[in-house]
Amino acid sequence: MSEAPRQVFHVIGAGLAGSEACFYLLKKGYEVHLYERRPAHDDQAHHTDLFGELVCSNSLKSKLISNASGLQKEEMRKMGSITMMAASKTEVPAGNALSVDRDGFATEITAILRSFPLLHVHYEEVEEFPDGNVILATGPLTDGKLMDAITDLVGKGAFSFFDASAPIVKKDSIDFTKAYYKSRFSQGDEAYINCPFTKEEYLAFHQELVNAKKALLHDFDTHYFEACLPVEVIASRGAETLRHGPLKPFGLSDETHHPYAALQLRQDTALGDCYNLVGFQTNLTYPEQKRVFSMIPGLENAEFVRYGLMHRNSYIDSPRCLNEDLSFQKLPNVFVAGQLSGVEGYVESAACGIIAAINTERKALGLPFVEVPVTTVTGALLRYILTAPEKSFSPMNANWALFPNVDKKQREEYASFALSEIEAYWKKVNE
Repeated sequence: MSEAPRQVFHVIGAGLAGSEACFYLLKKGYEVHLYERRPAHDDQAHHTDLFGELVCSNSLKSKLISNASGLQKEEMRKMGSITMMAASKTEVPAGNALSVDRDGFATEITAILRSFPLLHVHYEEVEEFPDGNVILATGPLTDGKLMDAITDLVGKGAFSFFDASAPIVKKDSIDFTKAYYKSRFSQGDEAYINCPFTKEEYLAFHQELVNAKKALLHDFDTHYFEACLPVEVIASRGAETLRHGPLKPFGLSDETHHPYAALQLRQDTALGDCYNLVGFQTNLTYPEQKRVFSMIPGLENAEFVRYGLMHRNSYIDSPRCLNEDLSFQKLPNVFVAGQLSGVEGYVESAACGIIAAINTERKALGLPFVEVPVTTVTGALLRYILTAPEKSFSPMNANWALFPNVDKKQREEYASFALSEIEAYWKKVNE
């Protein structure tokens, strides 16, 4: 009796979702072909050819299990996440947030995946879907002929919005006669550098920011993702909006400093030589970023190692065009993972990559679909992107609003239940 042919899987895109999908399948002993268009194609957002490169920020958000994002991280650890493995090895101080040395993080993911002999990496731009088992994890920067192929498949179900990244400065160029270390509300460390504004400094900065020259956006209508607005857009909504957003001073007072507003900077590298401006995603031109952000107290002589950049993010109308297992209704051998599916955020995208790999494997082996329990953050988020009203569908982060019946005081208790649910799911799909 001849053996059944070995299953082969194709993963398009080496971001977090694609890396998670590859890791799950490679651990199972499958042959995986990974397609990545970098470095031959410059998408204007990435800076390396490493797998799992973080573009917008080096923060994976909260570590607290009482936070939906923190709980989802624990769910991912239960499922053997490569993202969580790499983050644990490259973490940098960030209070209650999980932040990483972004180059070290991507280097770790790349090294782990390349250690599998059955991984075949193709540095090329995919223009059409391969035959066989396919996971589409090209992320929010999907464009070109592949985007045309997706649009042909789903009709007008491919949308886009604009996202942006924040600048990074050298620590030794920060003026510490003005700046000081303190985490908000004393989170157990002094991980953040704070640049305090007086009222007069803040109002002058706000005036220059709202009138600064912006970079041109070509070819697309400007539709921002509300959870990641450019700082100049926030400022345009009123003089006080920044003080209740990225420049909020709450929890940053000490014996010496009582700021009217304050910018926080978060460590971006393991060496601690570079820091990013928290919440300062921007579409200002590079000269204007240098001019206006140098008005921030303590950053007058800051050396920028990377300026902020705005880019188009694409996603599909998942409720209308995906099956419950994340496969296309019109092409059920192709599964969608990551931000292209409508989940928003690093952790959310990575978790989606794990689930897409599980679903792809089960379909390839002729096994029944197993739903991720909607009592977990991962399951509730997937339920949203698959069942949200089509007319109001937009990208979604992990958040407690996905669980409307869970009271704030019950969150830690509920988290224990959610983790038991994800453990049961993981056991079932790996029987």
